[in-house]
Amino acid sequence: MQRDLPVWVAARSPESHDFAVANGCNVMVTPLMKGDEEVQSLVEKYETAIADHPEIAQRPEIMVLRHTYVHAEDEPEGWRAAAEGVQKFYRTFDAWFGNKQEPVDGFMEPSPIEKFAGREEFSPESLHKSAMIGTPAEVVERLRRYEELGVTEFSFWNDNTLSHAEKKRSLELFIEQVMPHFAQVEALQK
Repeated sequence: MQRDLPVWVAARSPESHDFAVANGCNVMVTPLMKGDEEVQSLVEKYETAIADHPEIAQRPEIMVLRHTYVHAEDEPEGWRAAAEGVQKFYRTFDAWFGNKQEPVDGFMEPSPIEKFAGREEFSPESLHKSAMIGTPAEVVERLRRYEELGVTEFSFWNDNTLSHAEKKRSLELFIEQVMPHFAQVEALQK
């Protein structure tokens, strides 16, 4: 038996949003290292594409993919390792695409921190605010704002260079202390 599976298109530009909606696909966006104002801008592009295609019978969904790390309430500095891990992710990404280094045994040495001097959006403090990094209560609050914008799905991006144990604990906190606050999860549990 064949089931129709949804198709998701990664979109950032107005043209990519338009393509996804015109073809009846769902839209996945990522604000990368930018703040929630970028999420709002991406949702606006999605809404414009929907308005431009009244012929589409079923409204596509929109998913935000965001670097995510949840830490315990009693760890006030719990965000720091995650923000530094996300920064290292972007430095490694830059090494792949910016420096044209050769990987050694499948691994790439990240670009030096100095290369990002003067680019505040890559500082751990800025990434703490822009990535989905925080306590369960802080993450719930931000996800509620995404809901208000019209975001229908959230994708927990766990590629932050932290250890398996750290990533696992973050995901456990998300499942146990964040997900229960959302109606779709509540409906699934019944």
